[in-house]
Amino acid sequence: MSRIFFCILMIIAVNLNISAFAATHFSLSGRIIDEESHALKAVVVEINNVKTVTNAIGEFSLKAAVNDIYQLRFSKDGYFDSIQTFSHSELQQSAKITDISLVKKASKRVMLAFGGDVMMGRRYYQPYFGDPVLIHQDNKLEDSKAIVQHIKPYMSLADYAAINLETQIADEKPAERAPKSVTFYSEPEILSALTWAGVDYVSLGNNHTYDYMDSGLHSTLAFLEKSELGYSGAGVDEKSALKAHTETIKNTEFAMLGYVGWEGSANPTQTANDQHGGAAYGSMNNIVKSVTEQVDKNKVTIVQYHGSQEYANNPTGVTEQRLKSSLDAGAALAIAHHPHVTQGLELYNNKLIAYSMGNFIFDQNFSATQHSFILYVWLDDGKFHRAEIVPLYVKGYKPTPATGMHRYTVMKRLTELSKQRNTLIIPSGGHGVIRANNQTTSEKLTLAVYPVNGEKVIPLYQLPWHRTITHVELPDDNVGYRLGTNLINGSDFESFATFDSPERGWVFQRSATTLNNFGASGQRSLNIKLTVANPSIFGMQSFRRVYKASSAMTVKAKFNVQAPIKINFYWQGRKTRQKLFDAFDNSPKHLIGTTELMASQAWQNVELDFNSPRIGYKSYRVIAEITSQDGTSSAINIDDFALIEWQSAFSKNIQPNFYNTLSYQSAYLGVDKVISAPIMIKFNH
Repeated sequence: MSRIFFCILMIIAVNLNISAFAATHFSLSGRIIDEESHALKAVVVEINNVKTVTNAIGEFSLKAAVNDIYQLRFSKDGYFDSIQTFSHSELQQSAKITDISLVKKASKRVMLAFGGDVMMGRRYYQPYFGDPVLIHQDNKLEDSKAIVQHIKPYMSLADYAAINLETQIADEKPAERAPKSVTFYSEPEILSALTWAGVDYVSLGNNHTYDYMDSGLHSTLAFLEKSELGYSGAGVDEKSALKAHTETIKNTEFAMLGYVGWEGSANPTQTANDQHGGAAYGSMNNIVKSVTEQVDKNKVTIVQYHGSQEYANNPTGVTEQRLKSSLDAGAALAIAHHPHVTQGLELYNNKLIAYSMGNFIFDQNFSATQHSFILYVWLDDGKFHRAEIVPLYVKGYKPTPATGMHRYTVMKRLTELSKQRNTLIIPSGGHGVIRANNQTTSEKLTLAVYPVNGEKVIPLYQLPWHRTITHVELPDDNVGYRLGTNLINGSDFESFATFDSPERGWVFQRSATTLNNFGASGQRSLNIKLTVANPSIFGMQSFRRVYKASSAMTVKAKFNVQAPIKINFYWQGRKTRQKLFDAFDNSPKHLIGTTELMASQAWQNVELDFNSPRIGYKSYRVIAEITSQDGTSSAINIDDFALIEWQSAFSKNIQPNFYNTLSYQSAYLGVDKVISAPIMIKFNH
């Protein structure tokens, strides 16, 4: 063999190895900075035991094995550790991660972490729709730990972590039940799982603390006493319910107070008094008195409050006033919950209020409740220094880091609702940051959005979540546009199989469905095998409970078909007082429209307009019946199945008219005519 020929073979072999490595590995890069935007060198960046360090200008670059999810840890002496999680699909759009800022350690600087509503009962043991059981009776502790495994790294970073425990604790269902429609109890393993996950304290000040009355309350308090968790917000009488839990954290004395915002209409009430136990009643007088008592003892006082209206975008006036009054009385921080959806944050006299944390560990099965966050707060001797938002997706009842379209949905909602309260959230990698000075630059940004193959409904998930649309410039003056939000979680299927937790939001025949390694807009889609005998059903498993009545809607999906098919799209509603399974079984299906698709190698887009139910319904869902047209069994691929609720009418105004809070949270742009030229979108902060 000649030397030249040998060298050629070696070059070919090297190139083949490089190509094989490139196919199995993915390059990640970014920059780490401090809070003044100065580069941080020698930061250790780690992913799956692969490590690198930032250079003199704070930059890092590393190669990781290709995966759906990448979790990176950042550490440097003298700084608080940080963890961030990204999906492959979102990093494919830009492998360079937005600058990540680390917080410097300082004397008496304490890092706190907060999560929202928590329970592990009901559907964790007996799920609906034939979904897998999450907690088995013969494996309760390990199964309970599995539910919190993906948030354990995040909660464990903090010096002290807290949640709202919205359930009673008992090893069997308590005998006496409060006269109310919904009651919760969770088995004691939840407390061990929370401790294992890094939680230190639970607030009991909520409307489910007295679900099984005194027997359930005494059981709860007894199990908490045996656990490592601190608690407050409930007791056997009013005095003990209003008692603070105190803790020394980094040589600083803290007091934790929890309250529920209303007494309840039942007899006995859900709040503690001289006759029975219960939750601490968060009246204005009780809040101000108990906060003042702790502040006078030089305690850094943290308030947790359970109130406002479920599924609302903003707090009630009563909640807002009580929280602000608690800060006026000297509390350092106010954290609220109960709506089961997130609400905005506000810096009030440089003290932070989180108006609703949403769900943290919960089994609600409709999509509005599945986006939430972990809130980090750094206090310097009780003074607000910084907050950081870690977006979460409660996937199959398990809290997981939100990536891709889930990140956008969480952060867009929180950013826009907080802006209405003059509080700015800026990006740090995939997280959001609130700074003590509440200032940011006001630079403008213009981006182009490109319609694809005649589509009139264009997703906006690739746009920056922290910026507000100020102008929409269309290439044709005769074209109108509108802005909308998506009522279905996981429409692009990129997170369908992540975090060891199956999606529970879709209805489909499990044995006939597989996940593809390709998609119309990313790297994932679903493959469904059709049968000749009956139509295949695909769509929303649960009814969407939060929606606007009589709103313009579009159902949008993409199909890749191997043989001719016919698709009927329907909406099905649940009446105001109708039982859930009666609605599934007996509610009529209303035809939205029918489409027929021929076999094609290309993805085919379907967009059908309709109006959401006007009155008499509490929720609805959209489903598709897919029928083979050539009499043979075949398979289809589905991607980007979305239900878009339009938040504005078609308009030719360049400047959008944001007349409701959801308009700001736009995830889709629709046009009334097919265009091919790009749409220019302008933003500011």
